[in-house]
Amino acid sequence: MFDTFKNAWKVEELRKRLLYTLMILVLFRLGCTVMVPFVDTSVMKQAFSQSQNMLGYLNMMSGGALSQAALFALSVQPYINASIIIQLLAVAIPALERLQKEGREGQRQLQKITRYTGAGIAVVMGIGYYFLMRNQYGAVTYTEGFSGVLAAIVIVSCFVAGSMLVTWMGERIDDKGIGNGVSLLIFVGIVSRWQDLIGAVQGLLWKAQLQPWYYAFLPLLAIMSLAVVVFVVILNGAERRIPVKYAQRVVGRKMYGGQSTYIPIKVNMSGVMPVIFASSLCMIPGTIGGFLNLDPVAHPYWTAFFRTFSTTGWVYAVIYTILIIGFNYFYVAIQYNPVEIAKNLRENNGAIPGIRGDRPTAEFITKILSKITFIGAAFLVVVAILPIVLGNITGVSIHLGGTSMLIVVGVALDTTRSLESYMAPRHYKSILK
Repeated sequence: MFDTFKNAWKVEELRKRLLYTLMILVLFRLGCTVMVPFVDTSVMKQAFSQSQNMLGYLNMMSGGALSQAALFALSVQPYINASIIIQLLAVAIPALERLQKEGREGQRQLQKITRYTGAGIAVVMGIGYYFLMRNQYGAVTYTEGFSGVLAAIVIVSCFVAGSMLVTWMGERIDDKGIGNGVSLLIFVGIVSRWQDLIGAVQGLLWKAQLQPWYYAFLPLLAIMSLAVVVFVVILNGAERRIPVKYAQRVVGRKMYGGQSTYIPIKVNMSGVMPVIFASSLCMIPGTIGGFLNLDPVAHPYWTAFFRTFSTTGWVYAVIYTILIIGFNYFYVAIQYNPVEIAKNLRENNGAIPGIRGDRPTAEFITKILSKITFIGAAFLVVVAILPIVLGNITGVSIHLGGTSMLIVVGVALDTTRSLESYMAPRHYKSILK
């Protein structure tokens, strides 16, 4: 990976793209430090330091901007949610499905729809975040000459404008940078939270002063972190190849076909999406409990109910596992249609060796997909649950969880492949010369 960046820096065009991308990322981090008016940031930082619900997850994805009530507090979350919604609706709404199949113009229309949908989601999230700051934390302050309504409009407008600006910055990276714009912004936000990992190590050292056997967890934590990274890299590139043989046919005096190829099925074809979906749903009860702020004495049963959904509890881990597996199968099902694949093979005179006919081919592909999907789901469960297990054993919150690890490693690999694709034509030119 480092060699790829080194070689890319030697190419003038790629060097300009890298510098442009770096400039956008620096501006993004600067925007994460610009505070919106009428908000007491010290109250927000103290409140988010103990947050283990969906707000803590969103704060991690925004690089800490949410806990500081910064301009980029919502980050790219509205755009990501809009993308997921449009992608899922494209399966159920024929008009959106037709746009997906209309090439570049259709993708441009879908991008516009996604952008407007993201703006609507940003408004809803901004309003919800404002009421959370005002009612739950009491962090909204008014100055003389400003009413509560005007302050609310200013705060929500700043959040929505910041989210739209971040989305635009991601698109600029796609057009003039090295690509993967939105993913790179999330990557930078997660990596910027490196102090959380240092805090976890400091927590282990503090506990080790009371119980010396905690020192054994430090090298173990380093080894397991490295093993998880290697595990993610291997399985992100792992794939099951289904061989395909195309029949020979004569057209005029020429013979076509006869070649052998394969259908690649990735082990982790759904990426980090099942983990994001599952974690978002699992954190909803805890978030609702935080909004209600129940008194344990007056409402003991409801307090106990919401506590069962703590991110460190076994109930959360079990539900988390079930949802990851379920969402993984669902996401693969909307991506792969074995019947359509079998139909395309027949129309192109192709067949899987030893299998003939559309129905047997579709059944064979479905069987392979089922096995590969289960392996991919098990891989996601291991990566997602491991930080929870380590946190319960050590008693220290491991902030660099499975979701962030998958995103960081996945974006690094995708960026490397993107740079290699930019450099590939130049290698061919040098060979021709």
